[in-house]
Amino acid sequence: MTLAALAGEEEVCTRCPLYRNATQAVPGEGPRGARVMVVGEQPGDLEDRSGRPFVGPAGRLLDKALTKVHLPREQCFVTNAVKHFKFEPRGKRRLHKRPDAGEIDACRWWLEQERALVAPGLVVAMGATAIRGVLGRAEPVSELRGRLLDLDQGAKFIATIHPSFLLRLKGEEDKQREWARFLSDLEIAAEWARAGDMPADAPGS
Repeated sequence: MTLAALAGEEEVCTRCPLYRNATQAVPGEGPRGARVMVVGEQPGDLEDRSGRPFVGPAGRLLDKALTKVHLPREQCFVTNAVKHFKFEPRGKRRLHKRPDAGEIDACRWWLEQERALVAPGLVVAMGATAIRGVLGRAEPVSELRGRLLDLDQGAKFIATIHPSFLLRLKGEEDKQREWARFLSDLEIAAEWARAGDMPADAPGS
């Protein structure tokens, strides 16, 4: 199966009720064979309308962070644990609602299909929803973040915050501190990717 074919199947998914109100499913995006898969929570309003992951404010922040650590987004496969936008109408606005455990678990099948096709060596889970989607169980971000852990099928795993968390911070000091921690987490992923590109006899390998 190709990623395009998988995206077509995701579009007609009825595994949970979220498809009823969303504009469309939002499949993952990036090259097949990407060594790093970045997993977020769910599409937001802009992603739901465009059909592409991480194109809103959180996506721009993610792009900036990946550029900072020299891990270009174009080299990653970027996706979400849940493929449909869950929201609450508020006037003309659609306010984000966190997916529940049943919705995350129902959509995990699609995330596993993406993993099987892309076969990344490292999965970066951003936020609690992404962690549950990847691991199949709830784990707090604070317990896992910043550490390179073993995943199934010989892959590695690292957890960090979702970039939307940074957007919600009010104080400038808090923003700078958490931005630095976010970059530090992603730098671990970037270093892993660079080490994997080295020849076996390269220095530091």
